[in-house]
Amino acid sequence: MNQTFVKSVTEQLPQLSLMQDEPMKKHTTFRIGGPADYYAEPDVSQISKLIEMAKACDMPVAVIGNGSNLLVGDKGIRGLVIGIGKGLSAIEVTEAVAQQSTAQDLTAQDNGHIITAGAGAILAAVAAKAAEASLSGLEFASGIPGSVGGAVVMNAGAYGGEIKDVLIDATVLTAEGELKTVTRDELDLSYRHSIVPEKGYIVLSARFRLTPKPKDEIKSYMAELRTKRVEKQPLEYPSAGSTFKRPEGYFAGKLIMDAGLRGYSVGDAQVSEKHCGFVVNKGEATAADVLTLIKDVQETVLKQFGVKLEPEVKMIGEF
Repeated sequence: MNQTFVKSVTEQLPQLSLMQDEPMKKHTTFRIGGPADYYAEPDVSQISKLIEMAKACDMPVAVIGNGSNLLVGDKGIRGLVIGIGKGLSAIEVTEAVAQQSTAQDLTAQDNGHIITAGAGAILAAVAAKAAEASLSGLEFASGIPGSVGGAVVMNAGAYGGEIKDVLIDATVLTAEGELKTVTRDELDLSYRHSIVPEKGYIVLSARFRLTPKPKDEIKSYMAELRTKRVEKQPLEYPSAGSTFKRPEGYFAGKLIMDAGLRGYSVGDAQVSEKHCGFVVNKGEATAADVLTLIKDVQETVLKQFGVKLEPEVKMIGEF
């Protein structure tokens, strides 16, 4: 225990709950992961100070969202883990006004609306809020379990839509502790990529430009996507979503299925029998189980088809 850090947090951020030896499996959709030395979910007024205190104690800091694309090592995470959660989850709908926005993204001709969402807001909740406001553009995200921050970091997408299609800009905390607004173009969004990790940014909020549309049409399309998701994805088991990135010219799930790996298991980690692009936790899977399975799948697909599969799931902590 770092007594200096604990004392600093207790004295300077008395309203913040600082957890010690917090099991990370409680904070990932995979339900896998050892303990973090320290875990906290600060609000926007606390996060910068908390990071300052950790750095003053030479403590590493990791930032996570909803943990929906994350595999945490069995030995956990050393240092402080900051969860971007309820303290940064506000969602607000406003009418688009050209004067209050970035010129390159909104012009006087825009008749849409803006949704501003905290990085801790669940993307599906933002999509639902948009639907209630009769705003179209986030239907593709209605079933994505990740947070807004994580979605910006990886340019999340599904069913032909991506965050970059509707994002205006994001407010971030820089590595130097400064607040900065970064436009969509500056974020350099591409398939499952942004500059956020390499710049050391922490996403605090994002603005999305949406288009008015009849509410019943939006909800009908969302229901259609929900049906597809339930039919095709193994939602009954914990997972981190699609395990592998889509290789150019192929589909990861089909390659894995054609390699004869449907249902292949290592411990309680299994290639889903419902959708081979997903690795699921059938019960008590460990990070080691998942890593071994991923390696086996990669080697088999490479040997049979000459295609190298790259993991989409992010791996952090000690394995």
